[in-house]
Amino acid sequence: QVQLAESGGGLVQAGGSLRLSCAASGLTFSTYAMGWFRQAPGKEREFVAAISGNGGHTVYADSVKGRSTISRDNAKNTLYLQMDSLKPEDTAVYYCASDNGRVSIYYARSGPNEYDYWGQGTQVTVSS
Repeated sequence: QVQLAESGGGLVQAGGSLRLSCAASGLTFSTYAMGWFRQAPGKEREFVAAISGNGGHTVYADSVKGRSTISRDNAKNTLYLQMDSLKPEDTAVYYCASDNGRVSIYYARSGPNEYDYWGQGTQVTVSS
């Protein structure tokens, strides 16, 4: 079965950086678009970034654009999210998810309903 396992979260001061990883198994990784989402306490889950299966298309939420970079290593079945210049409002549980849509090899989508498998999440806490 498909399994997604996030890692790399932690406590960091404002202005710092973190690199999240998502190890995938049980799927043909390169055919899936992958996304990062986050959920803060009392808030709905929100889109952060996504990347197509071939890595050629990326999309970012305005809230992280210019501060975050999504990437993938299809040889290692691993998704990454490099987050820089972190702010307290970035504090949330971060989830990776997979999208096996018809065009997911070439196109990344931002809607959470497009994603079929989800990891358990990793906590990111940014102190001020």
